[in-house]
Amino acid sequence: MRNLIIFSAFGLLIASCSTGFLKKQDSISEPKEVLTTNPSGKGNTITISFKKGGSFYYPLIAVWLENPDSSYIQTLYVSKSLATGVFKYGRSEKNHWVPASRRAPQALPYWSHKRGVIADDGLYVPDQKTAVPDAYSGATPTTGFVLNTHSDSPLHGIVRILLELNQNWDWNEFWTNDKYPGDEYYKYSCQPAVVYEAIVNIDSATRYYLMHPIGHSHYSGKNGLLYKDLGSLTTALHIADSIVVAIK
Repeated sequence: MRNLIIFSAFGLLIASCSTGFLKKQDSISEPKEVLTTNPSGKGNTITISFKKGGSFYYPLIAVWLENPDSSYIQTLYVSKSLATGVFKYGRSEKNHWVPASRRAPQALPYWSHKRGVIADDGLYVPDQKTAVPDAYSGATPTTGFVLNTHSDSPLHGIVRILLELNQNWDWNEFWTNDKYPGDEYYKYSCQPAVVYEAIVNIDSATRYYLMHPIGHSHYSGKNGLLYKDLGSLTTALHIADSIVVAIK
């Protein structure tokens, strides 16, 4: 019984995301890259503190805002290669990788379908014609990072903050390299993108929120559905150790 009480108290501490607890955790974490997007935004200041996990290896990431009914508001950040459709290692040329356009609908399909912009080839993932504006994109992090950003306009009430991440070639016993042999995009995605969420009350005194995984995307980006069963994922759930949202 005593152990149960201690465990419950610890759970309440995490759930409350008290300012003191989260600041202490951040102060002892590893050095982080600092990313800045939408500096001209007229709305709320939003900070995402991402502590990398043991499986972190340059994942593509998108962060965006939604209303309580899950309708899209705006993108806050997306990795530049996906935002523009031009990847640093786009194709092999004379035994060297060179930048090139590449279609990657499997990368962050939940975000790209929420954004709702369709390219000429029918895919929701951005290309050079449908690119995300530079103000909302940035370099792909190579380690843990802090994202400093702003909403376009002031937010009120309940807001959902979503983060989607995906890492290439992370096979496991369920998502094997021969699971969908005819799917050209699956072979890059492997374990599908993981979606994290924080439900924020702008009018509350709480300013720090811990993001939680709520599902995964389609393995090759054929739709924008959220699949809530995370039981088949292994290393994909350890790309991030913790993700904390601060908003004011």
